[in-house]
Amino acid sequence: MKSVTRREFLKKSSMAGAAALMVPSAFLAACGSTNSGGSSNSDVIKIGFIPLTDCASVVMAKELGLYEKYGVNVEVTKEASWASVRDKLLSGDLDAAHCLFGMPFSVYTGVGGSVGSELPIAMMINANGQGISLSSDFCHVGFGDIKAAKTAIEQEMAQREVTFAMTFPGGTHDLWLRYWLGAVGIDQSQAQIITVPPPQMVSNMQVGNMDGFCVGEPWNGVAVRDDLGFTHLSSQDIWKDHPEKALVLNKNFSEKTDEVKAIMKAILVASQWLDDMNNRKEAAEVIGHQAT
Repeated sequence: MKSVTRREFLKKSSMAGAAALMVPSAFLAACGSTNSGGSSNSDVIKIGFIPLTDCASVVMAKELGLYEKYGVNVEVTKEASWASVRDKLLSGDLDAAHCLFGMPFSVYTGVGGSVGSELPIAMMINANGQGISLSSDFCHVGFGDIKAAKTAIEQEMAQREVTFAMTFPGGTHDLWLRYWLGAVGIDQSQAQIITVPPPQMVSNMQVGNMDGFCVGEPWNGVAVRDDLGFTHLSSQDIWKDHPEKALVLNKNFSEKTDEVKAIMKAILVASQWLDDMNNRKEAAEVIGHQAT
């Protein structure tokens, strides 16, 4: 029997799981319609996001008036952590959210939530754009040098406990971090792995709570700017064009097909707007304001 590499396993398992949890494919086909769709009622639809660069399409769809254009009254809300996003999606306090692609699978399987809890995935929002950063104490390791990383980490482990952070158990950052540790050759049972919300990564590194972390931008860049750490590896170096964030739905809300289609249309149009480099400065100003 042909052996399967770890990368192939990750890719095949995530795509197979996505087929089981995705909302009906008719939603996707309908997004190409020129009909504005949406709902005529004035009920506010709450969409959560975590302050990360890849929340841009969700936030800019609001800023550009695209949700309104497609007939839905949307409020975008900044959330504190992925655990909070999970809880609010399950309770219905959020109707939808910018979310880790791996969260619905983690929650359903009991790794990051109650077994059997369903969080339907409406669409992918982005690929790539995450990184593994190490503290400046490891600056001699450099970018992508796994052998140097192994030597440096093992030297530290001989003297003290080494700690790495990710953002949600079973989420994409957890996968990238553990995959990297396995590739480096570090026994994960001998290293402490903790959960820290993305906006708190840099401040926790600043006070010495961890030796490295896996998170989305802009937080890897902020660690470099503040001279606290450096990017050792990007997630696309592990799996090029991997799924990263998704629009994830509250289960009851997922049945409101007109509203879901309208939101998806708005986010797709916002994504097209973001693809124009001439719009990036405006987007950066908006996203930067939302993050504060």
